[in-house]
Amino acid sequence: MKQDITQRLKDEHQLILRMLALLERNARLTEEGSFKDYQFYLDGVDFIRNYADRFHHAKEEDVLFEALVANGMPRENSPVAAMLMEHDLGRAYVKAMEEAATRALKGEAGQEEAIVANARGYLDLLRDHIAKEDDILYPLAERILPEGVRRGITAGYQKAEEKSEAGFEEHYRQVVEKYEKG
Repeated sequence: MKQDITQRLKDEHQLILRMLALLERNARLTEEGSFKDYQFYLDGVDFIRNYADRFHHAKEEDVLFEALVANGMPRENSPVAAMLMEHDLGRAYVKAMEEAATRALKGEAGQEEAIVANARGYLDLLRDHIAKEDDILYPLAERILPEGVRRGITAGYQKAEEKSEAGFEEHYRQVVEKYEKG
């Protein structure tokens, strides 16, 4: 039986999806005018940039996607190219959400529409993106990547994780749990 190389990434998706549920709930409440905790959006940006992007996407982009390309998947016009493009689009939504939330925290009126639009754009993109990875790309990777490269992939994930300080994952789990309780 081949060593599993995608379950860890799927597990990380679960925490990301919990943050997306919070973004969805709070964007709706912001749109209705009953949620003005703009710090939540900045905490969401921090979660996305550090946990989803630097921690999780780094493993995908620098390890799994590179292994797929090295084992025959084209870099261009391929599932890898599509996933990378979506990662970049997500970063643009996050930047715009951060800018609007920062302006709102400084007291600048009228930022709610930009916050809500970019939060929703991001969460819609990422939910679809995660579904494509979990249901299509990861099973494909499990089928096509030979046993001989799997140890290197998991070692690459470990190396990426070691770049984070102790307690990193637990910190971001607690951020999500704090807002789920609130």
